[in-house]
Amino acid sequence: QVQLVESGGGLVQAGGSLRLSCAASGGTLSSFAMAWFRQAPGKERDFVSSISWNGDIRQYADSVKGRFTISRDNAKNTVYLEMNSLKAEDTAVYYCAADRFRALARRYSSAYNYWGQGTQVTVSS
Repeated sequence: QVQLVESGGGLVQAGGSLRLSCAASGGTLSSFAMAWFRQAPGKERDFVSSISWNGDIRQYADSVKGRFTISRDNAKNTVYLEMNSLKAEDTAVYYCAADRFRALARRYSSAYNYWGQGTQVTVSS
């Protein structure tokens, strides 16, 4: 059973940056494609970014393209989300997720088998 723990969230001013981390335990990160989703209050959980097991495929939501970068370090069993030029609309709980179908970087939440508990990101305007 893979366990995922997110960290790095917090309060930041608009235009600032944050780096989220997702540490995996109980499994080998290279066995999974990974993704970040986010959920704002009163809204559905939305796709943010995903990455295949070796990093060859990376996908981004249009709303974060050019501002966010997903990466992974399989040796450290950790996935990252570098977030720059943050906007108030980026405020949400951010979740990382793992997909056993590691060759792709899928965009829909139902593809993901394991989820973290989330980390809050708040961007003040």
